[in-house]
Amino acid sequence: MTMPVLEDRVRFVINLSQTNVENQTGGPFGAAIFERDSGRLVSVGVNQVVASGCSVAHAEMIAFMMAQVTLGTFDLGGGNLPAHELVTSAQMCAMCMGATPWSGVRRVVIAAKSEDVEELTDFDEGPRMADWRQQLEARGIEVIEGLLRDEARLVLAGYASSEGVIYNGRGGHEL
Repeated sequence: MTMPVLEDRVRFVINLSQTNVENQTGGPFGAAIFERDSGRLVSVGVNQVVASGCSVAHAEMIAFMMAQVTLGTFDLGGGNLPAHELVTSAQMCAMCMGATPWSGVRRVVIAAKSEDVEELTDFDEGPRMADWRQQLEARGIEVIEGLLRDEARLVLAGYASSEGVIYNGRGGHEL
């Protein structure tokens, strides 16, 4: 599947997150790895923390892992591969942010911002560097944020109003 228009890729991951909520299969987060220039879909991920019983089963981590398995390499920016991008329905948590440079992607496209996630759902996104964007860009990773933000915020708000599970390590929220 190929999606040459960037907004279509973002809408795709927002739809993944909405489907995950509707099917009650996980949290309100979706992500995908695309070839940056062609828009060819390489992998998808949705949040599976509660369903899998695994705290690292975030949409972005699953998308990274599936892309790396599919392409047969741990470095999505290596060799003769085209440049890849992570498109995500919401800004990455501290863990996923940390994994991003290791993945080899050359661009990150974010719909909802971290403050949206925390405000609308009460998820704790963890400690991130204040200059996270500059840190990624210094490593050759372009950042586009806020694309279709309002659409992504609707999914987050819908999850919260449906009383979806909010899981936050030892942050005071119990499963």
